[in-house]
Amino acid sequence: MIENLTPQQAWELLQQNTSAVLLDVRTQIEHAYVGHPIGAVHIPWKEAPSWELNPNFVADVKKLVPNTDAPILLFCRSGQRSLSAAKALETAGYKHPINIIDGFEGSLDPHNHRGNLGGWRFCGLPWQQS
Repeated sequence: MIENLTPQQAWELLQQNTSAVLLDVRTQIEHAYVGHPIGAVHIPWKEAPSWELNPNFVADVKKLVPNTDAPILLFCRSGQRSLSAAKALETAGYKHPINIIDGFEGSLDPHNHRGNLGGWRFCGLPWQQS
């Protein structure tokens, strides 16, 4: 079963566990232009414009994190793609894939804007833009 953590809980785990990896599964454009947590590694789960699954996702993660016991904290824009990616890693034998609830930008607000209700940035956690 996939564990779900808030951005604050994910940040605390990253500070406490040096083997934990923060994995950004968004598109290259999202990672570069919207911003990303400092120290996050980028391996897209899907890529625009086709939004097809990245056929190399699990293989790329295995190169980055060969230790299947290491916690892998995954995030996307709002926590949906990252949950699917976490399930794929669990199927591939990873024992601690963790989904970050609300992702980087959080859910849509009543005005259809992100970043006002939750997510990594909203919580004031360290991030940068390329």
